[in-house]
Amino acid sequence: MEDFKPIELDDKGVFNYFFSEDPPQTSELTFTNLFMWRHRYRPQWRRWDECLLIILSPLDGEPFGLPPVGPGNKSAALDFLSKRLEERSDGVTICRLGKHFVDRHVDSTRYEVVEDPDNSDYVYLVEDLIDLPGNKYHSKKNHINKFSKAYDFEYRNLDLDLVHCCLNLQESWCEVKDCGENPALLAEDMAIYEALKNYEELDYKGGVILIDSCVQAFALGEMLNPDTAVIHVEKANPDIPGLYAVINQLFCKEAWSGVKYINREQDLGLDGLRKAKKSYYPHHMARKFTLKPRTA
Repeated sequence: MEDFKPIELDDKGVFNYFFSEDPPQTSELTFTNLFMWRHRYRPQWRRWDECLLIILSPLDGEPFGLPPVGPGNKSAALDFLSKRLEERSDGVTICRLGKHFVDRHVDSTRYEVVEDPDNSDYVYLVEDLIDLPGNKYHSKKNHINKFSKAYDFEYRNLDLDLVHCCLNLQESWCEVKDCGENPALLAEDMAIYEALKNYEELDYKGGVILIDSCVQAFALGEMLNPDTAVIHVEKANPDIPGLYAVINQLFCKEAWSGVKYINREQDLGLDGLRKAKKSYYPHHMARKFTLKPRTA
């Protein structure tokens, strides 16, 4: 009998099939995201009735399921997933469900549905992130103009020759931020390493900014669904003012100008991250919810 198995690079084709048949709206549901974070969240998966089922077992928490994906009966798949989670944990929790999934596939008489704002995704119009229109983006444009006047820089698409340079920047960034003393930053460092190390096997795009032939910023992202790209990583030398605003704008312009929306993932309830994401004025939030079976 098929059972859940750890995610591996060779599974990419299976995941991509299910995601193409049932395009996701939430940032967790790409193969790249699940694979790069596998050391922290330890994802396992299996097929069931033309659905892809995923269980995450984070190092610092209880196992939880992600919403079933695929053309099969997702309501039945949800019940099956709940039973399998019950075998692994004292409580059954299924997380990061989008509103569309909840509205169409969740029986609210059987499951308690609770909104999860800390993990809801910020979604922006690509044209806003490129053009920065109106007075509300005045400070962003100022940062970009000051940077452009101060530095002779080059934007390039990520390629294999630049991957090692991005790894060097990430290592330097972690030294500045003291990642070794912060478990969350250390986990992120490992995830970025896994994404870059497996650049040729994964499906994402990347962009970099070079100053004096040295990579000082990079961003990684991929298509989430037919009208939305998701940005998984954005890093810049923290000692260079305006650099984050520049890599944000140029990566959208060079890689995603033909896409309607950019999903920039969640703020995790962190005040600084929330302020930064709100400062770009999202078009809407991809709201997420958590399910727990109701007790009799």
